[in-house]
Amino acid sequence: MAVPKRKKTPSKRNMRRAHHDRVSAVTLTTCESCGEVRLPHRACPACGEYKGRRVRLPSKQAAG
Repeated sequence: MAVPKRKKTPSKRNMRRAHHDRVSAVTLTTCESCGEVRLPHRACPACGEYKGRRVRLPSKQAAG
């Protein structure tokens, strides 16, 4: 069975573990109906539409 010849330094160990905590940038798209910025694959918070149809009340009407 393969065994490491030398001990890994803490720096190399930490570099190996580092990619799990990496933060990726948030991807944003624009709504086709109102032009507001929204998250992809989610209903628009401004107009409540998703894939060309109304799926929920807009945030302005739902609050008041």
